[in-house]
Amino acid sequence: MDKTTAPLVSAIALNAIFGNDPKFSHRLIGTLGSAEAVFALSERERLELFGPYNRFAAQIGTAALEAAQAEFERLSARGFQFLDIFNPAYPATLRECPDAPLLLYVRSATAAAELFGRRPAVAIVGTRDQSYYGRECCQRIVRALSEAPARPLVVSGLALGVDITAHAAALDGGLPTVGVSPVGVDDVYPRRHAPFVERMCATPGCALVTDYPPGTVPTAFNFLRRNRIIAGLAGATVLVESRIKGGGMITARLAAGYGRDVFAVPGRIDDLRSQGCNLLLREQVAAPVTSPEALPVALGLGRLQRNRTADLGEAVRRRFDAALPAAEVERLADLAVRIHGNRGVCFDELCRDTGLDYAAVASAAGLLEEEGFICVDLLQRCTINIKNA
Repeated sequence: MDKTTAPLVSAIALNAIFGNDPKFSHRLIGTLGSAEAVFALSERERLELFGPYNRFAAQIGTAALEAAQAEFERLSARGFQFLDIFNPAYPATLRECPDAPLLLYVRSATAAAELFGRRPAVAIVGTRDQSYYGRECCQRIVRALSEAPARPLVVSGLALGVDITAHAAALDGGLPTVGVSPVGVDDVYPRRHAPFVERMCATPGCALVTDYPPGTVPTAFNFLRRNRIIAGLAGATVLVESRIKGGGMITARLAAGYGRDVFAVPGRIDDLRSQGCNLLLREQVAAPVTSPEALPVALGLGRLQRNRTADLGEAVRRRFDAALPAAEVERLADLAVRIHGNRGVCFDELCRDTGLDYAAVASAAGLLEEEGFICVDLLQRCTINIKNA
């Protein structure tokens, strides 16, 4: 074994053995002085340290180091990177956690040494069963972060719903994003997100990280272990939408336990997908996100620097002024403003509020949707496009 890589290979081997109990790895290294020293123990010393019936004692030996060396060579050849907890580039906020993983596997086009510590990190998490309200809030929160003077790193878990919305919004807003995976670095879960992960990992400053060895399959426990990395990487965690029980709630409580700031988006009292957020607010574990624009200020990222036109009505007028009669343009502008102030309003309600007939509302909504000002769902409910909110 190369002396320069021996400490890292020893950390890879220890992580494979004690990954589910990183605190034990830390105690071992604290007692013996290094990861290498653990594998230098004689059989008698192992028995004295672990006792005769410890199932891990037999795993500490030459075979484990050889397997770790082979894994290191195989993954390095494929461009994957490693950060052990003794590496100065290991995320400082994660290192502070008592159950920090001994090792992180990293997949990124950016050198691992440049991924963390250069900007603040914010975790954005929530339910897989995301509502339109949750998606819109998530996108608006990330967009507000992208407009802050201190543009943060967005961290999440690559899951369906809020997680992937946060990652995608970060890329769209020019923010770096890190996805924490519940499987090995050589795989993606869920598989449907593989194309997105390819794009993410090819973007400078972005990465997929995990503490799971290659070949690890997803189990329920994997997600709990993954969530503590999300909470540990970030200085603050934002829970967008969650039921009482869910991964987002676990991440938020872990973040609070680490002494990090926690925020939650308030929801309707009868909405199951907001009960978790409302509970954290009631318990005063989290601070409310009452305005996406106020969140960067609360996080110490500075006030927003907006470059887009604030007046939606004026934007609609500019777009249609040369193409339609003035009265029609004003009708479109009025409709856009009404939709902006009434999320999820349906065609029938717009007919009632504007005095227009159904055909006129449907035609106007079609024009606004075609130009990207609004979104219309299958139930003909209208919501302003997040880019124009």
